[in-house]
Order: sequence, then C-alpha cells, then structure tokens
Amino acid sequence: MSLLRAWFVGIPAYLWSGWGAMASLCMFLALWDWGAQVYGDLVLPSPVATLHTLLGLLAGVEAWTELAITARRALLGFALSLGVGSALGLLAGLSMTASMMSRPIVTVLVGMPPIAWLVLAMLWFGAADATPIFTVFIACFPIVFVGALQGTRTLDDQLKDVTRVYRLPARMTLTDVYLPHVVSYLFPAWIAALGMSWKIVVMAELLSTADGVGAALAVSRSHLDTAASMAWIAAVVILLLAVEYLVLEPIKREVEGWRALA
Repeated sequence: MSLLRAWFVGIPAYLWSGWGAMASLCMFLALWDWGAQVYGDLVLPSPVATLHTLLGLLAGVEAWTELAITARRALLGFALSLGVGSALGLLAGLSMTASMMSRPIVTVLVGMPPIAWLVLAMLWFGAADATPIFTVFIACFPIVFVGALQGTRTLDDQLKDVTRVYRLPARMTLTDVYLPHVVSYLFPAWIAALGMSWKIVVMAELLSTADGVGAALAVSRSHLDTAASMAWIAAVVILLLAVEYLVLEPIKREVEGWRALA
C-alpha cells in the first residue's frame, strides 16, 4: 500500500521532469512537418493530417479492436520473454559454467533476424495468434536474458562478503543487496525488449495474420493510403510510450530510489 501511495505522490514530479522529452518530441514534429511540406502528403502526410486520420479511425469500434489485438499479442510475447528470460538469466548468472555455455546460444539468438523466426513460426503455427506471439518472445528473450545475466554476474563480491559476515537474513539479502543491483540491469533490458516487441508484432501481423494493426497497415498500403498508414503507426507508438512511461518508468524510479541515497 505504501508503494502505491508513493507512486501516486511521485507522479507530479515525474511529469514535470518530462519537459526535456516534450522538447525533443516537438523538434521531431517540426522536422516531420518540414518533410511533409517538401515531399507532399502522398509521400509523407503532415502531423496534422495524420492526427486527423487517426482521430477518424479511433471514432469507430474497429480501430480499437485492431489495437487491442495487437496490444494483447505484443504484451503476451513480451511478458513471456520477461518471465522466462529473467528467470533463466538469473540462474545462469549464478554459475560461471552456465554463463559460458549460454554465451554462444545467446549470440545465435541475437544474430538471428526476426523475419527468419517469423518464417519458421508461420511454418510451425500457421496464421494464428501463436505466430506473432512466438516471434515477439524469441526476439526479445536474448535481450532480457543478457540483462539478467549481467546483473547477477557483476554483483560486487565485497557485498556478498558483508552479507555472510553479518549473517543477514535471506529476505534482507535479497531485497537490499541483490535485488537493487540486478534490477538496475533488468529494467533497461525490459524497456528495450518492450520497444522491440511492438515493432516485431506489427511486422508479424503484416505478413501472417488477417487482423491487428499489421493487417490494417497491409490494407492501407494496398490502397496507397499513406495517411492511414502513418495514423496506424502513430497509434502503435502512442501505446508503446504509454506503457513505458506510465507503467515501467515509474516502477523503475521507485525500485531504484536507493541510487539517490548512494
């Protein structure tokens, strides 16, 4: 309960600290508008035209359905990679042998293009939900795994000695020594995996499913409707930013509050 109260109390300060992000966003929109004026709406619709198209799409129920389908697939694949990758990475980090054995496997997984995993998933699962979900999971897994592995392996040995000398309880050792350090590696990996999950799921839907934002993008592409394509892309980006900055980032600030005391 105290964690939830602290989270709500910290919202105003967190929002105030977002002025830098707002400034960079305004610069991006200015460059976007300049590009629209140079190349025209057929090639690059302006931000205003894209927003108008997006609002028109969101006025109907169908757009919300497509966004919900894409969000479900992306978040499910992300959650699977988060859970499995974090658990296996933490376990591998406890053993030097396991760390060395996992290194070539992770290298292969990182080097494998997501489109290759998508082709395999289409052969294995067909045009079903499992195809984009699996593709998101297998593409995000090595990122989360490496973050958990590095967090475990880089824990200062002197801190481990302190816990043994003072015979700290297991709960205090976990929450006050191990967890803060590991989380400082895990959260950046989670945020990177979250961003990748949305990109991967849209690509997978574009090529393998008949619903979701990716399928809607395929339809707008076939109609040469650039404004609709940009509107769907903007909708996905807004959802991604909402999940990252309204959910993950406040949790990260709360969990890493110990840094301010260091």
